[in-house]
Amino acid sequence: MSDVLSRHRDFGLLDGPILLFGGPYSNFEATAALFERASVLGITGGRMICTGDVCAYCGNPAETARLMMGSGAQVVAGNCELSLGARAADCGCGFEDGAACDRFAMEWFRHADEALDDGARAWMRGLPGVGTFRAYGKRYAVVHGAASAVNRFVWPVAGDDVLRAEIALIERTLGPVDGVVAGHTGMAFERAVTVGERAVRWINAGAIGLPAHDGDPRTSYALLTRDGVRFERLDYDHRTAAAAMRAAGLRAGYDRSLERGWWPSEDSFPEAMRLGRVA
Repeated sequence: MSDVLSRHRDFGLLDGPILLFGGPYSNFEATAALFERASVLGITGGRMICTGDVCAYCGNPAETARLMMGSGAQVVAGNCELSLGARAADCGCGFEDGAACDRFAMEWFRHADEALDDGARAWMRGLPGVGTFRAYGKRYAVVHGAASAVNRFVWPVAGDDVLRAEIALIERTLGPVDGVVAGHTGMAFERAVTVGERAVRWINAGAIGLPAHDGDPRTSYALLTRDGVRFERLDYDHRTAAAAMRAAGLRAGYDRSLERGWWPSEDSFPEAMRLGRVA
């Protein structure tokens, strides 16, 4: 059994629209703005589902963790929760050794590791690796990266065989699902693949802590309603978030990403997704 699937929590039957999001990434301003949006929409904590990586790239890990812990949102553990909860030596993001993203991660992971208290780490250790919930007559699983590995990148260009294999792994352990909600890549997308005679959806809600490498500083989340999934962009005070990164000494380039909408490196992307644009 995948270690991800060995730690399961049932989030129950959820009635009404559900807010799906990933990657708060220590971006306090974006996380607070998302919860304000949820309040306007009438969505309370139990109907907010996060795919993990609460503390990562940005400048306010402790504040963001406290906000998440008090929100009532359902959260599955990302690689950052596993690493920070265990006081590991690195983020466990799955970047290639020596790549730019791997080098940049040393800076922000050190900052997060120094900022978090024992209470936040204990909360992280208690998070499930996978969640399930039911809504609108369908059943969904929630993972961070994938069922096979918490830090597996499942990109929008992944082959149908990749998605089917991950869905099969979930279903062998947890039973049939109509959809999988995942994160880790920071890219919002939805795909449907045929599993037997069923169509199963793979939904990545994107990240609210960093933009989606498309030149737009707004970040991404999704709403699951009776009509399906709708992707939304989040306006928030990205200039203050960038300033907080600089004040914390985080100068690897993600501060510019918040302002310009491009990541500082494309080396973690599949070749087909590289645009030749960086912050």
